Amino acid sequence: MSNGRKMLLQRHLGRTAGWGAAVALVTAGAWSTGLAQQNKTAASPDKAALVYVPIPGFDKTSIDSSVDPCNDFYKFACGKFVTNHPIPSDQPSVDQFYALYNVNTQSLNGILDKAAAGGASRSADEQKIGDYYKSCMDESAIEAKGLTPVDPLLHEIDALTSRKELPALVGKLQRFGVDVFFGYGEQQDFKDASKQIASVDQGGLGMPERDYYLRTGAKDETLRQQYVAHVAKMLVLGGSTPEQADKDAKGIMTLETALAKASMPVTERRDPEKVYHLQTIATFESEMPGVNFGEFMDAVHSPRVTELNNANPEYFPAMMKALHSTDLEVLKAYMRYHVLTAAANRLPKKFDDENFDFYGRKLEGQPEQSARWKRCSNAVNGALGEALGKVYVDQYFAGDSKAKMLEMVHDIEAAMDHDIDQLDWMSGTTKVRAKEKLHAVANKIGYPEKWRDYSSLEIKADDALGNKFRATAFENDRQLNKIGKPVDHSEWGMTPPTVNAYYDPSMNDINFPAGILQPSFYDSKQDDAVNYGHIGAVIGHELTHGFDDEGRKFDAKGNMTDWWTPEDAKKFETRTDCLVNEYGGFTAVDDVKVNGKLTLGENTADNGGLVLAYIAYLERAKANKVDLSAKVDGFTSPQRFYIGYAQNWCENSRPEAVRQQVLTDPHSPDHFRANGAIVNQPGFAEAFGCKKGSPMVPANSCRVW
Repeated sequence: MSNGRKMLLQRHLGRTAGWGAAVALVTAGAWSTGLAQQNKTAASPDKAALVYVPIPGFDKTSIDSSVDPCNDFYKFACGKFVTNHPIPSDQPSVDQFYALYNVNTQSLNGILDKAAAGGASRSADEQKIGDYYKSCMDESAIEAKGLTPVDPLLHEIDALTSRKELPALVGKLQRFGVDVFFGYGEQQDFKDASKQIASVDQGGLGMPERDYYLRTGAKDETLRQQYVAHVAKMLVLGGSTPEQADKDAKGIMTLETALAKASMPVTERRDPEKVYHLQTIATFESEMPGVNFGEFMDAVHSPRVTELNNANPEYFPAMMKALHSTDLEVLKAYMRYHVLTAAANRLPKKFDDENFDFYGRKLEGQPEQSARWKRCSNAVNGALGEALGKVYVDQYFAGDSKAKMLEMVHDIEAAMDHDIDQLDWMSGTTKVRAKEKLHAVANKIGYPEKWRDYSSLEIKADDALGNKFRATAFENDRQLNKIGKPVDHSEWGMTPPTVNAYYDPSMNDINFPAGILQPSFYDSKQDDAVNYGHIGAVIGHELTHGFDDEGRKFDAKGNMTDWWTPEDAKKFETRTDCLVNEYGGFTAVDDVKVNGKLTLGENTADNGGLVLAYIAYLERAKANKVDLSAKVDGFTSPQRFYIGYAQNWCENSRPEAVRQQVLTDPHSPDHFRANGAIVNQPGFAEAFGCKKGSPMVPANSCRVW
C-alpha cells in the first residue's frame, strides 16, 4: 500500500498494531487471569466469556519486593508480571501494549456489534463500519464463495503472456494491497517538506525482511524450508498440482532471494540520507529498459510524475535481472501466491489457517490464531479507522485527558528547552537551531481536527474480500492523490484507537492517539508521579525522536539539512556510540543479541525521554507543592515515577516472537527498554538509595539528551 516511505521514517513508541499475517510484529490483545472478569456475552459467536479490564497505572501486583531495585530494576518492578499474565494460546506475547490493545479491541467490538445489527438510524459511517465487520465475521458466506472473489485477479495473472504486460498488472495488484516486486507510494520530499512526491522502494518479499533469506544457521535454514513448504501448500489450495506447486515454490524462493540480496539491510535503511535519491522519471526508467512505468502508474492510480525518490537505486537493476532470469510461469506463481496471502483472511478457512501456520505459529511461536471477532474489529480499524475512531473517541476519550496531556507535553517541552541550555557538549550555534526546531514541534493529541470522508468507498454486508480490496484501493488512491498537492499538516498517520504514538520528522510533529491515553499509560486515578513516569516518558520519547540519530538530520520545517556544527555532530555520534555498545551487549534470546545500531533511535528516545519526563515531573511537583518524600503504597513520588516507567515495559513473550523482533524491529525487547534506560538516569540512584557501582548505577553511563 502507498505511503510506505513516510511510515518508515515515522518513529513509533512501540510495535505497530494491525491484522495480517505478513505484517511486522502486531500489538495484539492479551488476557490476564488476574485482571479478566468472567462475563457471558453472545454478541459475536466466537467471543470468549471474558471482559478485558485495564492494568492500573501503578500495578502493585507486578512488583517483586524480594528483588533489590539497585540490582535489577526490571525484575523489581515487573518480577511478578509473568506469573500474573500467562501468554494466551492466541498471542505471541503479553505486555502493556497488548493488554490495552485488548481493552480497546473490546470497546471497538461493542461499537461494531451495534453498527452491524443494522437499522434505519445508522449514519453513513455506521453503515460502512457495521457492514465491513458483518461481512468479515460471516465465515459461512466466505466459505461458500470459495475462491470466486479472488478469481478475477488470478485469471489475469494466468492470462499473462509476456513480461511487457507486467507493469499494468503489478500496478493493479499493488493498488489492492498485493505487494509484489517493489514498493510505490508518496512521501514528503526530504529536502523540501512542502512538496509531496512519488517514491519507489525495494519490496516484494514474503518473509519479514532480507536477512531471513541470507542468514546462515540451522534456525534460519529451517525457516526457509518451512516457507517454501508453506508457499507450495498455498499454491495447491489455489488450484496447482502438488508437483507443480513444489517446483514453483522453489522458483519463488530463488526469485525472492535475488530480491533480498538487492535489498538494503534494515540498519542502513534507518539513515534517511541513504534512502533519498531524487531522480527524473527518465533516469529511473533508464535502469529498467523495456518497462513502461507510465502503465504501472496508471494502473496503481498514481498521477504521472516527472520525478520521484528512488529509495534504493541499486535495487531496480537487480530486480530487472531477476525478472528476466526467472521463468514466466514462476513469476505468475509468485504473483498468485502473494494474491492468496493478501486475501487469506477473507478466503475459506483452509487458506486462513495455512497462512497463520507459517506467519503466526512458525515465525512467532503463537499456537492458535486470535478469535475472529478481535481480528475483524481491528480490520475495521485498519480500513475505516477514522469512521470507527470518531465513535470510539465520543464514547471512550474523556475531554480532560486531552487537557492533561497538553499540560504534560508543555512541561516536557519546557524541560527539553532547559536541558538544551545545560548541555556542556553542544555549542551555542547548534543550541539555537535545536531550540528553533523544538519550538516548532506541533502537538497532536487524541484525534484529528477534521475527520476523513469515506463517502466514495462502497462497503457491502455480503462481500468480505471485496470490502477489503476496495478499502485498500481507497486508501491507496487517497495517498497517491496527495502527490503534487499542498501538505495537509492536520493529517494523522495512526487511527484514534491505536495503542501507540509517533514522531514524524517531515511534519515535525508528535502524535498521541486516544487509544494510548488510557490505563496503564495514562491513568486519571493515579498521581502525577505515576503518569509522568508512564505517558510522560512516552511524550519525552516522541519528542526526543526529533533529535535522535535520524531526527537530528531534519530541521524545524521538516527538511533534511545539516544544522549541526561538525564538532557537535562528532560529539553527538560519540554519545550515541555509547548506546550502541550498551544495548548491543544484551542477549535477547538464545545466542541472538540486540542490534545496537538498528535500535539506536528508539534507545536514544527512551533514554532522553525518561530524563525529560523526570525533569518535568520535579517542576510540576514543585509548582503543586508535592512532598516528594511522602509515601503512597509504600513508595515516594520519585520511586513511583521510575516504577511507572519500568512498568511500561512489563512483558511475557514467546522466544520465537522475541527472536523475530530483534531481527526486524527497531525497538529493543521490553526488558531492555526498562533497564537499558534506567542505568543512565541521573535521578535514579538518589530515588532508591543505590550506591555507585551497583548494577543499576554503573560507574560509567551513557547520556545523549
